[in-house]
Amino acid sequence: MARLYVLLFLVQVVLAACALISCLSAEDDQVKALPRLVWVLVILFFPLIGSIAWFVAGRERPADAAGSGGPAAPARRPLAPDDDPDFLASLAERARAEDQERLRRWEEDLRRREQELRDRPDDRDRPEV
Repeated sequence: MARLYVLLFLVQVVLAACALISCLSAEDDQVKALPRLVWVLVILFFPLIGSIAWFVAGRERPADAAGSGGPAAPARRPLAPDDDPDFLASLAERARAEDQERLRRWEEDLRRREQELRDRPDDRDRPEV
């Protein structure tokens, strides 16, 4: 019987620690019902009830876990530029523009060289010495 009490005590301590960490690491807009300081005090003074209350009513659930009944959480922007579809699209557009500019310059150079070849006197027109 003593082992059961020790196990329940450890479960309560772990639950309180998880609730405290969750409460302290939550964004300001995710804390509901009470101010963060009050939640911390409730979790510390009433570990079992406070922890359960925090997970049930104190924090906003993630958008995928929340049903259709609650408001949708705002979409988060990607953290890294290589995950941002707008940034990747701008890179592709910039590369396409650079390729078109490079092609335009090559065509101009080719036309210039062709014109120089046309303007140059032909070797066959010169008399041989």
